[in-house]
Amino acid sequence: MAQPHDPSRSAAATRTEHDALGSVEVPAAALYGAETARAASWAFTGHRLPLPVVHALGRLKAAAAHANGSAGRLPTDVARAIEQAAREVAAGRHDAEFVVDLFQTGSGTSSHMNANEVIANRAAELLGAPRGSGRVRAHDDVNLGQSSNDVIPSAIRLAALDLGERRLLPALLALAGTLHELASRYWHDLRNGRTHLMAAMPIRFGQQFRGMAERVDHAAARLGAALDACRALPFGGTAVGTGVTCPPGLPAAVCAELGRAFGQRVHETAQHLSAQGHLGALADLGADLRTAAAALYKLVDDVRWQASDALRELAIPDLQPGSSIMVGKQNPVVCEAVLMACAQVFGNDAVVAFAESQGRFELNTMLPVVARNVLEAIELLAGAAVAFRTHVLDGLRVRSEAAAAVAANPILATALMADIGHARAVAVARDAVQRGVPVLDAARATGLDEALLRQRLDPERLCGEFGRP
Repeated sequence: MAQPHDPSRSAAATRTEHDALGSVEVPAAALYGAETARAASWAFTGHRLPLPVVHALGRLKAAAAHANGSAGRLPTDVARAIEQAAREVAAGRHDAEFVVDLFQTGSGTSSHMNANEVIANRAAELLGAPRGSGRVRAHDDVNLGQSSNDVIPSAIRLAALDLGERRLLPALLALAGTLHELASRYWHDLRNGRTHLMAAMPIRFGQQFRGMAERVDHAAARLGAALDACRALPFGGTAVGTGVTCPPGLPAAVCAELGRAFGQRVHETAQHLSAQGHLGALADLGADLRTAAAALYKLVDDVRWQASDALRELAIPDLQPGSSIMVGKQNPVVCEAVLMACAQVFGNDAVVAFAESQGRFELNTMLPVVARNVLEAIELLAGAAVAFRTHVLDGLRVRSEAAAAVAANPILATALMADIGHARAVAVARDAVQRGVPVLDAARATGLDEALLRQRLDPERLCGEFGRP
């Protein structure tokens, strides 16, 4: 965290820079300048803007410098120096220079100027001038045709797109693929279905895993659509969404350059006022991340229960001792870790949803905290999906106890209702429970043909065929 100027420090340790409020002492070695130093001087947490957003700012600034240089709005040497400096930011070479607290001005202007100043001073160095010389100007050169109000929400969208497409969607699709493989492997293995936590009609493990896979596929599809909506960038709306001071053609040129230079397929939004006054796509993405977390939570919790001593239907890998005192104990540690990650994603969405309600007139002023919560949710879900797949599902197997429980399930008598009616089927089920015998034995007293009984009470037939590929 940057500290306020300490007069006791030697003069050689600082340099004097100037902004609209006057002169400011800045650490001599810092690439940032006066406005960053002012913002850092009152920081009250150790949190910072997520680095993926910092790197996205670098990509945006590089694309803008390229576009402004190509259009002749910047001298060629200045444009090239800014572009190179911004690419260094995008590559993470100057992460330590981003010292502004996450909890700052709600537009993210402090972090935006942090980027402008770092890029300006680094560009000046590349042109042979010292830091703080003003050879490259943060406002007039690096920020030409731009505003915090369009750059910051654009950078958040770029960061979400990058993380979502590079980490989250592949993690979810790999998880779904593993579940589909388990469905095929265990298609003919049976267990008791459950409703209200109680035994119900039988189901195939293959059907269970197929249903899980389909739910993950659906969550991935929704998230893919939500990420696609983030491709519409507010860049070009500048101060209040009207595009004041933004040269014609700059947004389209920047979006094209982001695709050419960085492989990010984006375009200018057609709804600048809405994109800046509301969170829009970011709020939708937060909600879909929560929905995906809910889906993941359920399937992980089901596996945890099925692997428990209470049910003993599944066996999952032992990864570490489960107790500091009880010898031989093993716990579903990865399942529990994933459940906590999912719970955190619910909290992330609560912050984003509240922030969406806090737009005032032409700007939402909770952008930094939205960035943190959306990106954290993406990273948590991606990591959780990978951990559950590699440390639980890859070593999972079905226990023999599951099939034995199916054979003893009195609810199989449900299959006899068409032949003997509800009341007599209930009597068969109760008789099976009281005598501790399979339903088939209890059903012989009904007088139905043995072959018919075996057909009606065949558990695999009762599972039906839903869920097959």
